[in-house]
Amino acid sequence: MTMYGYAGKILRLDLTNQKVLVLNTEKYRGWGGGHGLGAALFWEFCKDKTIIDGRNPANVCVVATSPLCGTGVPSATGRCEVVGVGVGYDGISWFTRSGIGGRFSTMLKYAGWDAIVIEGRSEKPVWVDIRNDKVVIRDAAGLWGKDTWSAQQEIWGIIGSPSGTHHAWQDLGDLKDADKRESRDEGRTTQKPAVMVIGPAGENQCHGALIHDAGNGAGQGGFGSVWGAKNLKAISVIGTGSIKVADPKALIQARQALKRKYITSYDKPDFRQWSRIGGMARPIVQAPIPTDERRPQSCQGCVNGCRSRTNLGYGNESACQETSWYNEYIQKVAKNVKEFGELSLRVADLCQKYGINSFVFQTGLPWLEHLHEEGVLGPGKKIHSTLPWEKLGTLEFAEKLIHALSTKTDIGKDLAEGWVPAARKWGREEDLHTGAMQFSYWGCPEHGYDPRAELEWGYGSIMGDRDTNLHCFNFMFTTVSAAFAYSLPLRIEAGELVTIQARKMAPYAKNRPEVFDFSDANMYSESVAQLVRWQQHYCRFWKNSALYCDLKWPDLFNTNTPNREGATGSSDAGEQVFWNAVTGDAMTLEKGIALGRRIWNLDNAIWVLQGRHRDMVHFAPYVYETKYEKNELFPFYMWPCRDEKGKWAYTDLMGRSLDKKKFDEWKTLFYRLEGWNTKTGWPTRSTLEKLDLGFAADALKAAGRLGEEEKA
Repeated sequence: MTMYGYAGKILRLDLTNQKVLVLNTEKYRGWGGGHGLGAALFWEFCKDKTIIDGRNPANVCVVATSPLCGTGVPSATGRCEVVGVGVGYDGISWFTRSGIGGRFSTMLKYAGWDAIVIEGRSEKPVWVDIRNDKVVIRDAAGLWGKDTWSAQQEIWGIIGSPSGTHHAWQDLGDLKDADKRESRDEGRTTQKPAVMVIGPAGENQCHGALIHDAGNGAGQGGFGSVWGAKNLKAISVIGTGSIKVADPKALIQARQALKRKYITSYDKPDFRQWSRIGGMARPIVQAPIPTDERRPQSCQGCVNGCRSRTNLGYGNESACQETSWYNEYIQKVAKNVKEFGELSLRVADLCQKYGINSFVFQTGLPWLEHLHEEGVLGPGKKIHSTLPWEKLGTLEFAEKLIHALSTKTDIGKDLAEGWVPAARKWGREEDLHTGAMQFSYWGCPEHGYDPRAELEWGYGSIMGDRDTNLHCFNFMFTTVSAAFAYSLPLRIEAGELVTIQARKMAPYAKNRPEVFDFSDANMYSESVAQLVRWQQHYCRFWKNSALYCDLKWPDLFNTNTPNREGATGSSDAGEQVFWNAVTGDAMTLEKGIALGRRIWNLDNAIWVLQGRHRDMVHFAPYVYETKYEKNELFPFYMWPCRDEKGKWAYTDLMGRSLDKKKFDEWKTLFYRLEGWNTKTGWPTRSTLEKLDLGFAADALKAAGRLGEEEKA
């Protein structure tokens, strides 16, 4: 039976015994792909699910694609998901996830593989060479110690086109008469392999180490350290196959409908449209690019173009936060705009090369600066450090800081185990109360969308396993706040905006606009709990498993359409339309959300086996003890809220804190809605069996951690 959209095989790497094994994907077909597929594989092959540090050799790391990868589905073709127990959290590093774009997933599918299961630990550094069906675990002695770029270039030199050429044909199968073959699937290519690799931060198993692929990164979760602990430097893959699609005509028609109806016209572009999927390709580089010779760059098959390529030779494909975290300091030393842009992009390059997630610096560097200004961090101080603070804002300071954190030198030795554990070691727990250190949830840095304002972001993070980084509804804050900041027209009024979105909020909140009301009177409500549930379940499947891009989906409202409704769930270009065209399934948006709930519950079962209890589920103290006074983007945090008369208006959410007792009561609401025991937060057997997770209930019962049934 043809499994449309799937390559059909899963690669299982036993690094301890240096073995390469093959699994059939069909057994795991019901999990979709990506996170769901990865969680199912983790559950099966990780024999000790109580481990709390991803550097443990028992940890299993999975890199998984989806049926949509390599098929041309807009903003879903080039993504993959990494799952496993993470590194660098506060206390327990949870089973977690990280998404990565680029072209690795597509190349993996074309090589014939849907996922890679990585088990054990190699005695010496290795890298994995995948060329279609041929998989070899190779010695990485010559790669270990290199930065990400150098290692990738080294591998491209081994496998890529001959030196000095760019488009030479290669025959991966070493077959005779290669030039006479007519089929596109017979082993020839002009492409270079896609290479996922770790840098010095991963080799040294430091906090924030990521897995890098040519400008793309699996940034959160610390998976670079997971690979470093396994002595795995890189995985290279090059494939010459293709993916069978169930209904190519339906796929093309859906693409055409999306372009025609939901995306702004390139002939007469609306630069101020409000939409997720509907905007023009536009790099989100948050620094002035010092050249006009540039173009957008996308992950394979994506319509977003959120990165940039230029003629400069630096800063290429860096975007978003990695081009902004140091800007506050650069602007104090840069002599002009050109120098400002160059410094910002070169600092981003350093993060790329060292293989470190720059998000740790967003709130981490201001905290270190605070310690230095207090006189407790510096040469000979209580926290000894030789970082040249007098050069803060320069490239030299940035490189010394990144080097220290990536090599366990200077203060990097303590920070390698996590920033919050380092704060405790340094006797600075008070900073978690005052807000000087803004690491909001599970030892993760606050993203920029403060949990005291944007509730679904904060609540989703703390009920989950990391900074949630799900932009389903966050677009309301950025779009509306930008309109207020720059005196732009409000394309949709608050009441209409929430009404449009609520139409698509089945099954938990269909036609219930009150779920978007983050006013003081509604912030601990059942309706907000339903919004968080919708986001977590939608994303566990449609974003994390089907692998639709977080920046483009869901498309809930869209000013390119006459009724201002977005593509999400639509009959012509909704998520399920593309899924069905590729797989031949009869998926609906709600069925996908139901599958997302199943995956979310399997995740929670793993967290419970790791030791989670509801009493642990709380924000850092400052979230309760201080008011939210400063946002990095705007001087206000605009969001649609109702007043005491029920009238909707865009309202500033700054200036408030969370009430710890009321949030604890909100957790009870959330657990009850999820079907989890409200005293422990553990899932019950009835809930798990309804989701066909009886095996998880059995494991929890054996561990003495199955939630007790409660009366309705």
